[in-house]
Amino acid sequence: MDRWCGKTAVVTGASAGIGAAICVSLADAGIRVVGLARRAELIDTLNSKVRGSGTVVSRKCDVSNARDMSDTFKWIEDTFGGVHIMINNAGVFHSGDVTDAGNDILSEDAVLSTVDINVKGTILGSRHAAHSMKSHGIDGHIINISSTVGHYIPRATFNVYPCTKYAVRAFTSSLLNEFASYKCRIKVTNLSPGLVMTDLEGVAPILGEYPSLEPADIVDAILYVLSTPPRVNIEELTITSVTGRIV
Repeated sequence: MDRWCGKTAVVTGASAGIGAAICVSLADAGIRVVGLARRAELIDTLNSKVRGSGTVVSRKCDVSNARDMSDTFKWIEDTFGGVHIMINNAGVFHSGDVTDAGNDILSEDAVLSTVDINVKGTILGSRHAAHSMKSHGIDGHIINISSTVGHYIPRATFNVYPCTKYAVRAFTSSLLNEFASYKCRIKVTNLSPGLVMTDLEGVAPILGEYPSLEPADIVDAILYVLSTPPRVNIEELTITSVTGRIV
């Protein structure tokens, strides 16, 4: 991790849960962290938890809004220079039915926000980060937070969410192919956690049914991935609790 000390990391969905834990741990490792979220005021409180030499800086941003993301990365560029680490963590989950075949149909806003934040946000974050890394000659690292349900389809009420996580995995593979084609040395990792103990909307009802991971477990995986030598890339890492598969 020493090679990242003093460098800049961008973390989306940074206001709570996994994102907040990532911000604090990276700052503990001496990294300057720019946390993006719609509730930026919550990110500002994270510095009180940092014990290392890094800092956490907040920026209000809707990752599903192309203009918002463009303005945010311009601000990062103007303020801190190039991006070295990009962690696309922002995500939403709404439980319910996609169609009226059942009795708990999701609103169109819920369906569209799931796609926009989980997929569009990841693509936009990766595009902007890669542009910054290439412009500054940085052999950086992009980490996309997917899910184990991007590998299989659990219960029906997970609806659109698994589709978006399959898409994140597919996008990560596409990005790896693109960088390989142009001999670009930016690393890309797809990280697929199982059920995590967070305040993600819609998850609470199933937390008691299955063993779950803690945000710290995901952070440990990210630190491992980032600590690999420049010659090594972890393309896919799946993390579950013991007997924690959601069915």
